[in-house]
Amino acid sequence: MRVGEVQFRMCLNLSAATAERRTPAMRLKGAQAAIICLLTLSAVQRQDGWSVTYTSTQICALKGSTVDIRCTYTYPSRVNGNVTVVEKAVWFTKMKDDEHVDVRTEAEFAGRVQYHCDNKDCTLRITDLRESDSAEYTFRFVTNQPGGKYSGSPGVTLSVTVLQVQVIKTWPRTYPTWKKVMCQSSCRLPDPHSYVWYQNEVNTDRKESSFEKYFDYTDSISCAVKGYEKLPSPSVCVDDQTCNRVSYTSRSICALKGSSVNISCIYSHTHPAVSKFWFSPERSHQQQHRSHPEDLRKDSHYAGRVEVIETERGRSTLRIRDLTERDSAEYHFIFKTQSFEWKSSLPGTTLTVTALQVKVSRIISVHQTQTEAELKCESSCSPAGRLSYVWFKNGQKNTTQQTSAYTDYFNPGDNISCAFSGYEDYRSPSVYPSKLPSVSVSPSGEIVEGSSVTLTCRTDADPAANNTLYKGKQTLPLTPEGIYHFTSISSEDRGIYDCKTEDQLSVSLFIDVQYAPKFPSVSVSPSGELVEGSSVTLTCSSDANPAANYTWYKEDDNSAKTSGQNFIITDFRPEHSGSYYCEAQNTRGRRSSTSHPLTVVTGKSIIIQNIIRLTLVVLMLIPLLLVILWMRKKKPLSSTAESNELMETMEIQSIYRQDSADGNRK
Repeated sequence: MRVGEVQFRMCLNLSAATAERRTPAMRLKGAQAAIICLLTLSAVQRQDGWSVTYTSTQICALKGSTVDIRCTYTYPSRVNGNVTVVEKAVWFTKMKDDEHVDVRTEAEFAGRVQYHCDNKDCTLRITDLRESDSAEYTFRFVTNQPGGKYSGSPGVTLSVTVLQVQVIKTWPRTYPTWKKVMCQSSCRLPDPHSYVWYQNEVNTDRKESSFEKYFDYTDSISCAVKGYEKLPSPSVCVDDQTCNRVSYTSRSICALKGSSVNISCIYSHTHPAVSKFWFSPERSHQQQHRSHPEDLRKDSHYAGRVEVIETERGRSTLRIRDLTERDSAEYHFIFKTQSFEWKSSLPGTTLTVTALQVKVSRIISVHQTQTEAELKCESSCSPAGRLSYVWFKNGQKNTTQQTSAYTDYFNPGDNISCAFSGYEDYRSPSVYPSKLPSVSVSPSGEIVEGSSVTLTCRTDADPAANNTLYKGKQTLPLTPEGIYHFTSISSEDRGIYDCKTEDQLSVSLFIDVQYAPKFPSVSVSPSGELVEGSSVTLTCSSDANPAANYTWYKEDDNSAKTSGQNFIITDFRPEHSGSYYCEAQNTRGRRSSTSHPLTVVTGKSIIIQNIIRLTLVVLMLIPLLLVILWMRKKKPLSSTAESNELMETMEIQSIYRQDSADGNRK
């Protein structure tokens, strides 16, 4: 099987002309040379349909920015008749023990890496880029097919750069204050783009990558890429002498909750400083000092936790101890002389305070005494440097596990925590992995309709697992503590309740609600008239829990006729006629039905009823017969009248014809 690499390169020479040096008075107008090289497409492919195609093979990005590294991939839809399914997709920069290390599990990428993968397209997003992120990123996917693993090697080379300003003295003797400034980076940034220039932290409205002009010896200069103004270059003095400037050692810092942090800057001023201090714009805004920054040493929030250290001239360090998450903010250094004030309009140093947390990402299997689970050590960011994770089980350090994922068998009560290497004193809170959920009911004894009942659905785990309570297909809302409360439980609430975890592990509980008999109903068989001597069955029914016992009564007779759900009278006699009712009773109460009348019909009565029915039928038929006879008699009379009329008409016509003939003879 042969692996081939296809690349498409496009280079455009905008201008090969060299800039012509002219005097400042002639205002240099020489064209700048620029070459744009784009690696627009790179495909690593095999002949049998497996491939990975990268949008770009080389990416240059600014420190502190966000980058997307994208690829598409292909594979055979079927192999030997079996449908291909992608089971795993990762981006990696290194291998360990012959395994490709997923960048999401590496400590230095904590809180900064995301995957966006869908439909044979996968994008790796890295935020808050660091220079240490510069590496080759390769995409790899694994399928269900035998040997169905593929890596798109070579991958994408990412170069993270920091902008720097270079100052060139073009005419040092003739025009010593005429300088050329250039905004440079260690790699070629994507084209096209324009620049933003700051002179003494004030925007100059220039957009080119370099320019020449007269500067004052006190001036400082800084540049940024348009759209990335939050990521400017360090400010530099245009002259070799001291100027007014502030440059921060780091633009962003991640620190652990409870630890200490040092935020440093290098500064200089041409005249003695009247005042200088560190402040946070967020804190100033909260305390309504928007136009007047407040020294952090005077802020009660930092009382006893802040100090400013200056071990050398021109270098100031803000130290904050016992960090809290509320300390996350942007910090600036400001100074003021008799003739100048550094207002810190440029970005300062952004501090993010994070706390590690262990989460149960999935339950693999549950056994009688153990739970196999995968745990994740999570944080919103990670301290700078090449870090790894450290796991602790029951206080003992695990020396083999160094990524953010940890899979193991855990016994009930096992305590697990994690930390960054070198920061073991600031580990996460101890947790223990998820077990089977439990469901319980209170009170635990017999439950009576109308009483208050509490149902608890929870998992004995820390952090607490997300559980769901079901009755059949209906989802019941739980409080954060996993409680569902019946203020007045009813008979309809009787049934099976399921408590399920996110991993679909579940336990069931049957709630038996006891209640007094509902209103009884009575049915009679056979229905209709009861003939003397026949058999009749009365049935009493009532919804009750526990099941009801039935007793039958006849009105005006205080003694019970019988007990049981059915009351059978085998030889119904006139003396049995009357109204009957039943009473349903259990341990929770009793209730009676309405009365049901029964009347016997004797043989003589039946004959009389039949004669009456026959007479009624005859009386109804007589009018019908009279109508029919009248209709038959009327029909012949009508026919005779019509015949007579026809004869008369014919006679008149004959007489008319004879009279006409006699007239003609005359």
